[in-house]
Amino acid sequence: MYPTLLVLAAGIGSRYGGVKQIDAVGKNGECLLDFSAFDAKRSGFGKVVFIIRKDIEKDFRERLFDRVARNMDAEYVFQTPDTLLTAEEQKIAQEANRAKPWGTVHAVLCAKERIKEPFAVINADDYYGRSAFETLGCYLSSINNDSAEHAMVGYILGNTMSRNGSVSRGVCEVYDGCLKSITENTKIYYTGENFSGNEIESNLDGKIIKMTGNETVSMNLFGFSPKAFESFEEYWADFKKGSLALPKAEALLPVAASEMIEKGEGRIKMFTSEESWFGMTYPEDKQVVKVEIAKKTESGYYPDKLWEK
Repeated sequence: MYPTLLVLAAGIGSRYGGVKQIDAVGKNGECLLDFSAFDAKRSGFGKVVFIIRKDIEKDFRERLFDRVARNMDAEYVFQTPDTLLTAEEQKIAQEANRAKPWGTVHAVLCAKERIKEPFAVINADDYYGRSAFETLGCYLSSINNDSAEHAMVGYILGNTMSRNGSVSRGVCEVYDGCLKSITENTKIYYTGENFSGNEIESNLDGKIIKMTGNETVSMNLFGFSPKAFESFEEYWADFKKGSLALPKAEALLPVAASEMIEKGEGRIKMFTSEESWFGMTYPEDKQVVKVEIAKKTESGYYPDKLWEK
């Protein structure tokens, strides 16, 4: 059974200032997602499913999807603020002026009907490195659909920082080779003027915490069997009870994963990648990504022409 790659590509990108999911960074106009799809295919994934917004469908197809779909099994689904809500729930959200989708758990559940096999989840705007896909591809190919033994590839915090602003990372607690918990730190940054210092801090709920840079963090690179949908649906139902009237509340995948563990509904085996992250959080990041991708192409890590068609 070949696993599926599920790509979270419906984000707004408010800090980036554009549709970063389909912004060209390769020499032939490839997007960052082209390289993730390419690495996934090379690593044993049989299909990719993109979760997108309806308003970017035309550009998404022209700049990315049609090209990927000519080279591997691919499809996409929509995530909207109304998806998975009853008419009454939609009314509550509309009265709260809800304009954005409901976060990463909601996104994953939007794709539930398209996924019948173990699957990996990634962000559209992060570069993970082929070794991470190889690790998850191998693991997911070894489990069945009813397995409660899931997986995550974590990264070293110091390898995932940006010099252009703060980043949001889930700091992981690991015990006996498995994830114990994830604490969302939404503002981690280098100290100093213009983030030029070498020390790292986290502003967690108004409290400044010194970080070593060696912490293992989540980049939303998870691997699940379809059994995980049961836990996510339970989390989503509980989330809706108190959050429909909140215009910015989000159902976050790391939080749902932590709850799954706490309730004894599943375990998440922990792998760690030594790869250096780069991604498209801020406008200034685009040039960094282009340079890094060019280096990998020049070294032969990627072919000069990524896709055959």
